[in-house]
Amino acid sequence: MAEQKKVGGVTYTSAGSEYFEKRKLKRAAGVWGLWGLAVAAVISGDFSGWNFGIGFAGFGGMLIAFAILVAMYYGLIFSIGEMSSAMPHTGGAYSFSRSAMGPWGGLVTGLAETIEYVATTAVIVFFSAQYLNGVTAILFNFDLSASMWIWWIVLYLIFIALNAAGANISFKFAIVVSIISIGIILLFSAMALFSGAFNWDSLWNIEPDEGQSTFLPHGPLPILFALPFAMWFFLGIEELPLAAEESHNPVKDIPRAGLWARGTLIVTGLLVLFLNTGVLGAEATGPHLEPLLGGFKAIVGETWAAVLGLFALIGLLASLQGIMFAYGRNMYSLSRAGYYPKFFSLTGKRQTPWVALVVGAVLGFIALVVMDFAGGSGGVAGTIVLNIAVWGAVLAYLLQMISFIILRRRYPDANRPYRSPWGIPGAAVAAVIAALIFVGFLLNPSYQPAIVAIAIVYILILLGFAVWGRKQLVLSPEEEYALSGGLHGDPQKEGYDAMEGEVFTGDQN
Repeated sequence: MAEQKKVGGVTYTSAGSEYFEKRKLKRAAGVWGLWGLAVAAVISGDFSGWNFGIGFAGFGGMLIAFAILVAMYYGLIFSIGEMSSAMPHTGGAYSFSRSAMGPWGGLVTGLAETIEYVATTAVIVFFSAQYLNGVTAILFNFDLSASMWIWWIVLYLIFIALNAAGANISFKFAIVVSIISIGIILLFSAMALFSGAFNWDSLWNIEPDEGQSTFLPHGPLPILFALPFAMWFFLGIEELPLAAEESHNPVKDIPRAGLWARGTLIVTGLLVLFLNTGVLGAEATGPHLEPLLGGFKAIVGETWAAVLGLFALIGLLASLQGIMFAYGRNMYSLSRAGYYPKFFSLTGKRQTPWVALVVGAVLGFIALVVMDFAGGSGGVAGTIVLNIAVWGAVLAYLLQMISFIILRRRYPDANRPYRSPWGIPGAAVAAVIAALIFVGFLLNPSYQPAIVAIAIVYILILLGFAVWGRKQLVLSPEEEYALSGGLHGDPQKEGYDAMEGEVFTGDQN
């Protein structure tokens, strides 16, 4: 009979080496692979999604929202860089909150990140299908507008296969598509500037409300509503800690890759924000489903734009691969520890969490189909699935920054090979901005369906954990770190069952 240990209201069952042998990951990434993963995960936000914020707040409001989020993501990435160097295992956000706030805090944060990544993947599948169908309709007269679910299935199957093929392939693919995607944005930028299609006045062509200016045509409050869409320029970069057990040197390379990726994405985001809007005009950019493809059409005409759109599609597919990697590892770590069904964490011969990849794809596809029937294509992208993704991200950010502050105070002498240059103030700034975005969700009626959907998911998962899941936990590296007060939890050095047979003496919250 397996040995059981009750700690802080939960029960741990000894798993043994055979359990972890079926759940192996392979170390395959250097700093450039991690940079590619971070950029690839985010870069689709430069191609679609961000522009809806202009419809709410105008170009000026969107520019302010962008600046606010630059500050938030600096505080966030510095903080999670420090925590991931101290906890070099796959759990990421779940792991940080587990150590700071106990099993319930770990589950709440990990679930928020699951929601973020599964929903983000679904949104990218939606936008990729829009681009792909737009290109095939123009070039080959092949139009599936009435059956977009076919494109969704094709995209999910292709990228499940890619992510299941091995970590080495995933990281190499991420580097290549990130470089190509950046090249596409630079090409568009050059074409916009030298063709004469860019018009500075077009940035301000939304008719202002009475008493308002062209800079903020609807006043300052809609900046809150634009923040979730401005997040699309950066959302996903925080997935880097999820690659810790597949990185050769996670302690050094994850913080370094985060710094380089952040700089890359600020530059590409500003180029797209100014030039894409200046080509199409703010009024037309706001509701556009394929703004970069629309920008190419405005410069070179429909046929050539379709050809360029094939290359633009690479940016969306880059993020599809990167975010699918993220939900796979997030669900893998939570299921390996027993918070989700344990079989989700099984890995195949190529040492990738193929079961978690399939489960996340099925959930995302169901969300797309349900929301498509409920609200049509605009409802899918604009008001429900995209907002579910951002809401999950905001909650995960807020809880991670709270965890950072708690861990700094609770474990001031813990080993931190990398330390955030912004420290507790930086984490506090990021937390306040995340809370501000959360308030924006509550104030905007169009976001309420997303909040209701997430509330239902949380109620079901937390009830399941209270009744059954809290009695099924396993001493994974994330749990060992928390229970030992930071003495255990580095599987690269210790293996995966370092604490089995020990008496717990550290933090047992």
